[in-house]
Parts: sequence; structure tokens; C-alpha cells
Amino acid sequence: MTQAIEVSAERRVTVDCLGPRDAFPVFLLHGTPGSRVGPRPRGNVVYWRGVRLVCYDRPGYGGSDRHEKRTVADAAWDVLAIADKLGLKQFGVIGRSGGGPHALACAALLGEERVQSVVVLGGIAPPDADELDWTGGMTESNVAEYELTRGGFDWVVDQLKRRVDQIRKDPESLLHELDKELTGSDRKVVNDVGIRRQLIDTYREALRAGPYGWIDDVLAFRRPWGFDLGKINVPVLLWHGEEDVFSPLSHTQWLAKMIPTAQLHIESGAAHFNTVEILPKLLTQMKAGRTSEGLRVERPHQPAFSS
Repeated sequence: MTQAIEVSAERRVTVDCLGPRDAFPVFLLHGTPGSRVGPRPRGNVVYWRGVRLVCYDRPGYGGSDRHEKRTVADAAWDVLAIADKLGLKQFGVIGRSGGGPHALACAALLGEERVQSVVVLGGIAPPDADELDWTGGMTESNVAEYELTRGGFDWVVDQLKRRVDQIRKDPESLLHELDKELTGSDRKVVNDVGIRRQLIDTYREALRAGPYGWIDDVLAFRRPWGFDLGKINVPVLLWHGEEDVFSPLSHTQWLAKMIPTAQLHIESGAAHFNTVEILPKLLTQMKAGRTSEGLRVERPHQPAFSS
């Protein structure tokens, strides 16, 4: 079910809910660029796992109103507002890629009273991370994107607008752009018919109202996040593919040192897009509250995504 939910007097966000209304709720925070439509497990998979999956467009993406000058921390208050409107007292949060920092904001600012556990899949570290080569090991396209922030807001807008205009005309062109940077593991995932279709659909939905969701994400990642990682008291699983070149493993290794409750899981032979394969397994484990008990992820034998 898709609905618009008011998160402040000035803004509404677009939300999808899948699964039984009385099941354990898990927020799935999308990547950058991204939207609520995926990649995510099929509706029948969510029902079978006994989870209520809550996906929303971050401000400026899809059907959600823009929140100018938003910080990473602001996502926690949007999640809280959505949870309150839906009557969700406690819930889990999964953040994939660009959704990772926002998931950590929920852990830090909402605490264990509302958040049962958090999973970050292929996330990134804050820009002021001590002794971390922030762009080391990162693809040229991602480095170029983040380096845009050195030119200020107007420069970021000007450069990303041009790119977004092309992607809006042909959402698959973004995958073509990334193709030369994909590892073999990534390419296998992206070439799966069902997952590729979901990626194209999510880019189309993400950018249909313009470039500002993407622009505001990039800017938010590269300025202070607005919370203290060292004060997180919620169980946090940091999952990262060893061969990830979009969000280098060093970012998650740094986060693991900073978050008192973190459990680090490094998946050998996996890369950035492998994160979409493990979501169904994680939903079951979050429901059971087992994300902090030595999680070992099993790759699914059959596709769990829409085709």
C-alpha cells in the first residue's frame, strides 16, 4: 500500500508498506540515488517471512517533498514520524549503501526504546573520519560525485542536473555508466533480469521529480552527520562485501571501531550489489532479534525479487 505521510507541517513523504499489518516492522532505507520501490523482496516473500516492510522515499526523491539543507540526522525524525503515524512502537532498520548513514542516525537518535536493531549493508563513514582515506579504493565515478561538493551547492546542482536529465530520459543509462566499474560479482547481480528491472524502476521513480534527492544526499554525506556514533546503544550489524568498490570496505571497518554495539561481517567474494541478495534472510533474523548473534548469511538458491 502506498500512502503520503506528513512528517512535518511543511513536508510529506511517500511510503510503501508490504506484509501483514500485525507483523514485526522493518524500515528499509534505500541507496543513492534510490526510492521506495526497490530493490526489495517481493510482497509474497515479505509475507512469508512474517515481516511488515516499510519503505519510503527520502526527501526530494520520488513522491516525497524536498527538505532543503537536510542532514543525515534528519532521517531519524522522518522515520520516527512515519512510525508514529503507522502506530509502530518498536521496529528494525536496514540501510543499504546510501541508506546506511541514515540507518545509523536512527540507532543514535531514536535509541533502543524505538529501534530494536539496525543493519547497514555496504555503507559509508562520515567525512571527518579520522585516519580514513575517505575516497581510497572508491570508483572514479563516486569520487567525482563526492568531489563536486568542494565547489559548493550551485556547482553540485549544475553538474548533477545535467546527469539526472539524461538518466530521467533513460534510467538504464545509469547502469550502463556503472558497467565498466562493476566487479564480476556485481555484474552477475545487476544482470539478473528481476534485479535489473527493479534497479531501473527505482532510478526512474527516484528522479521523476528532479535531481534534488540525489543532490541533497551527496551534500549531507559530506558534511557533519549530526550525531555521535560512540553513543549508539542499539545492536548494529555492519555487513560489507570484501570486493566492494563503490563503498570501500575500509569505511565499514572504521565504523566498526567507532560503534560500541557493532558486529562486523565481511563477506568474501561479494561486492556492492550483493547486498540486495541477502535482504530476505536479514528480515527473518531481524524479526527474531538475532542480528547480534554471529549472523552468517546464506545466499538464496532462488531469486527472491520481482521479475
